[in-house]
Amino acid sequence: MNSMLRLALVLTLITAGAGLILSMVEAVTREPIAEQRRLETLRALQAVLPPGDNSPDQDTVQLLTGQDRRGRDVRRTFYRGRQAAELSGVAFQVIAPDGYSGNIAVMVGVDPQGTVAGIEILSHNETPGLGDKIALPVFKDIFAGKNLQNADWRVKKDGGEFDQITGATISPRAVVGAVRRGLEFYHEHRVEILADAQGGSQ
Repeated sequence: MNSMLRLALVLTLITAGAGLILSMVEAVTREPIAEQRRLETLRALQAVLPPGDNSPDQDTVQLLTGQDRRGRDVRRTFYRGRQAAELSGVAFQVIAPDGYSGNIAVMVGVDPQGTVAGIEILSHNETPGLGDKIALPVFKDIFAGKNLQNADWRVKKDGGEFDQITGATISPRAVVGAVRRGLEFYHEHRVEILADAQGGSQ
């Protein structure tokens, strides 16, 4: 019995020690990880927004977009870019759930009227050499200058005007659909997104 108690005590001490070490590591790495994520967000914002002189991640608006499968609120963050205090553009993230290999996360930048300034693929698991070409400039650049009024938001295979990638239609179709839905949400909530946009940061 004594040996069993000693074993239990040793295992308890090992578990407690491991938990303490993990918590210390998490505490040490939390801020660097958060800063790295912030820098990644800023790089994506700089890639899709018109030129500005503010920090868009510090000038944001959050709107409710719906609920997830567990009934929890889902919110979308809108990042506002400025040049000399004047609003120059807005960026927001959309998710295409219908990619060939799962979700595709896209950052979309628009001018205040809702015309796309640029898009950036944030993450995906698409097939190397095929679907992953959605991250190349030759695909991303076709979105610039497009809005809900001047473009047919379908790939050419579906009768629209967006070039699909040779041998890979599903991935481009997913991105085009996600960007279109994002623009529709922006158009519907533009007043809220731009509220007080000429004033200071929120």
